[in-house]
Amino acid sequence: MTALIVIIFIKVLVVILAVLTGCAYSTWLERKLMARFQHRIGPNVAGPYGLLQPIADAIKLAFKEDIVPNNAERLTYALAPIVSFVPALLTYAVVPFGPTVSIMGHQVDMVISDMNVGVLFIFAVTSLGVYGIVLAGWSSGSKYSLLGGIRSSAQMISYEVAYGLSIMGVIVLAGTLSLKELVDQQANFFDWFIFRQPVGFALYVICAIAETNRAPFDLPEAESELVAGYHTEYSSLRFAMFFIGEYANMIAVSAVAATLFLGGWHGPLLPPIVWFLIKIFFFMSFYIWLRATLPRLRYDQLMNLGWKVLFPLALLNVMATAFIVRMLD
Repeated sequence: MTALIVIIFIKVLVVILAVLTGCAYSTWLERKLMARFQHRIGPNVAGPYGLLQPIADAIKLAFKEDIVPNNAERLTYALAPIVSFVPALLTYAVVPFGPTVSIMGHQVDMVISDMNVGVLFIFAVTSLGVYGIVLAGWSSGSKYSLLGGIRSSAQMISYEVAYGLSIMGVIVLAGTLSLKELVDQQANFFDWFIFRQPVGFALYVICAIAETNRAPFDLPEAESELVAGYHTEYSSLRFAMFFIGEYANMIAVSAVAATLFLGGWHGPLLPPIVWFLIKIFFFMSFYIWLRATLPRLRYDQLMNLGWKVLFPLALLNVMATAFIVRMLD
């Protein structure tokens, strides 16, 4: 029993450190790729190739003055960054990042918790992140921040339905809600669900970008209109938590996409964890490529795409998948 607790503790610690490190260096990756897309240099002063820039940024943010507006609702104002960050971190609890291995005579699953309802757990925790954004906008005592928070809640509701339905096709085919079992069913390359659910995969990618408030769906921020949106009144480490939360969500969405549609950690020659990281890196790079390519949508375009295009397509995809599965039984 003691050994089991120690193993779980070590897995939690490793995953948290890996996520925080990944978030820090995702900022470096984004700045480097954006620089290449825009014919600039990017970070190149702090360390070789600018690799120490995330550390310099963390130190700078830690020593900045933490300013709290006079009109802020102080308790909610302080809790909002935590509410925004923690759900992103909880997502990694059910994502398998490797096969079962033997360590000192103990069989260890490379997942913190193999829930038999892992997909539902992801739905639950990812839906909570928007509360941090809404509460931050409301508690700041600023109309600009409040407007950014309201936009975020409307956007989340509009895309959450299609987001859930985009995964339903995979669940119907697999017959399980366990992410570990879903990965096991994709052991062979042509068994990856991206080949059996191409429409669902495309819908997932679009909705996931909107769920994480990234360009071209970054309406909650909309710097040109809302003075940075919901986190206008935040500074120092409180602002950093929103920033880290955004990248933690991006990595989580990429990890879930790799798990559901791209075979998870399966792949030839290289170690399983390496394949898993390669697939996450692919999605993160795609995120950044979109930001450098596409302009921000207008709010009416955002709503129309969510309700009039993505939602009907996701519903039709689930119905068609269920019909085919029924016919083949």
